[in-house]
Amino acid sequence: MATSTKLPLQVTRAGWALAATVFLLYAPRVTVAQEAALRDGQRDFDFLVGSWKIHLKRLVQANKGSKEWVELDGTVVCRQVFGGRAEVEEFNVESGDKKMHIEGLATRFYNPNSHQWSIWWANAKDGAMYPPPVVGEFKNGRGEFYDQEVVDGRVVFTRYVWTATTTKSPHFEQSISADGGKSWELTWVTDQTKDKP
Repeated sequence: MATSTKLPLQVTRAGWALAATVFLLYAPRVTVAQEAALRDGQRDFDFLVGSWKIHLKRLVQANKGSKEWVELDGTVVCRQVFGGRAEVEEFNVESGDKKMHIEGLATRFYNPNSHQWSIWWANAKDGAMYPPPVVGEFKNGRGEFYDQEVVDGRVVFTRYVWTATTTKSPHFEQSISADGGKSWELTWVTDQTKDKP
């Protein structure tokens, strides 16, 4: 004769409800204002405001196993708008042999509800803004921003990473992943030095 050791469903539900109630009653209280203060990233991109000399290293053909890089030099000018909740960046670089020139515009918008930044890129050559934006935030001095886009007819993940933001030479990397984020191919690297505040 088999005996069941299962508790009646009502007892199990009551136990979970009691545990949840105890947790909620004794969990540390954080007010909405405290949470916003802890997570407010509105000033995360303040380090970029001003004029910069920039060095760009760009992979010639992404997502094709290419190892050929081109190096470009130029300037970046960044200013705040919307009271610091957004930034506009003018980007202008050229290769040493003058065969490649990139003139772009980056716009960054801070969402105070999600505490995240959306970064949009436009290229003067195409005369268009590239959707979708990369979206993300800074944690422990590292900014990570992600999206999905199409490269040569294939959907890939894109990742932007900002580091060294408290130094005189902030570092930026852009990578793509064709395998759902298991591996990343570096496609764009910039280092910049302040020209004028």
